[in-house]
Amino acid sequence: MRRPLSLQARLGISLGLLLTLLWIAAASVTALVLRQEINHVFDSALQESAQRLLPLAVMDIVDREDDGVTQRLGALREHDEYITYVVRDPSGRVLLQSHRADPPAFPPYDGAGFRQTEAYRIYNDDALKGSVRISVAEPMSHRAMVLREIILALGLPLLLVIPITLIVIVLAVRASLAPLRRFTARLSARGGRDLSAVSADDLPAEIAPVAATLNGVLARLNAAFEAERSFASHAAHELRTPLAGAIAQAQRLRGETRDHAAASRATDIEATLKRLTRLAERLMQLARAEGGRLRLDAPGDLRPAAAIVVEDTARNSAPGRVDLDVPDKPVLSDLDPDAFGIVLRNLIENALRHGAEDGPIAVTLAADGTLRVINDGQVVPPETLSRLSARFERGGAGNEGSGLGLAIVAAIAERFGTKLTLRSPATGSDRGFEAEVRFGRAPFLAAS
Repeated sequence: MRRPLSLQARLGISLGLLLTLLWIAAASVTALVLRQEINHVFDSALQESAQRLLPLAVMDIVDREDDGVTQRLGALREHDEYITYVVRDPSGRVLLQSHRADPPAFPPYDGAGFRQTEAYRIYNDDALKGSVRISVAEPMSHRAMVLREIILALGLPLLLVIPITLIVIVLAVRASLAPLRRFTARLSARGGRDLSAVSADDLPAEIAPVAATLNGVLARLNAAFEAERSFASHAAHELRTPLAGAIAQAQRLRGETRDHAAASRATDIEATLKRLTRLAERLMQLARAEGGRLRLDAPGDLRPAAAIVVEDTARNSAPGRVDLDVPDKPVLSDLDPDAFGIVLRNLIENALRHGAEDGPIAVTLAADGTLRVINDGQVVPPETLSRLSARFERGGAGNEGSGLGLAIVAAIAERFGTKLTLRSPATGSDRGFEAEVRFGRAPFLAAS
């Protein structure tokens, strides 16, 4: 599919073509006017020449002793003779001619006035009641040459002016569209979840309504998403207390009953309620990931938060199963420690739940802020791996979990300006699962 032309290209091309066509039309009209004026001037010169030469020719012919001689005037010096003439009697005999005149080229005299042959423009006049007749001729090629030289003198500068004008048009259009490009850059530079209004103070009046409409749409979308996140957060928060009470009642029922079947049902109820509690916690984390503040005003060290999360999650697993590797120097990042804790906790719990039973889990925090969580286990197929970060997506139909852990990590990573990378098998191995996300101090552009 061909890429559409930009507004700048369309304006530049249309204005350039329009201006070029106008210049061509103006030059054509000028050439026609020049041709008419040149013909008028040269016709006047022919007529003036005939009227000045005819009295002189009459005097010369009248004073001539030998009437039968054709007199040819000689040239004082070599020159270009564009106007030639012949003087004839009523019988057509040449009485006087200019030194380069060609009598056969002059048609028979047929009265005073202008005549034109294929090669000459001629003016006829007579004196002494028509007994002395003069014909003054000018080659048409001379007029064409003069017109061509004038048109070239006028047209050649246009060959230089037109490209310069086109360049000026392109620069002017580019400068006029600079506010629109800045608006586009501001819009494309923001993160996918940043729905705040885009500054449009410097936009032209024709584009400002479009920006205002876009900001209105963004505001409505932001309000809808805020309402959705607020509902999920409040609903999950409000579920905590009744779920905790229901779990306590189930535990009390199991402790007080002597019926094994009832105790088994109470255990199942307790497990279900705990899953609901975990889901509510995940929903609160997702609301925080999508709408909460992720960045701090000043960078802090991520190592203490990593140590706390690893220590807390390791209590529910075999001793030494979760191994933390951090550098000796601080790992600085402006990511909020609570958000970092949510990321690491979800990655570790995902590894504990879906990795090989009692298999080691390696947690590595590099000096550049790159967090890696690697667990042992079967290789995850590529088609499954590509959709694991979607909401409520599980690795398999029989797998436990809410399907929100990796979605929460991906949401926080996206808002921070980085991304969650999933690999299976893990790097340097033929099995296992690896999750990687970078929270270094790099100046990302995404909004927080």
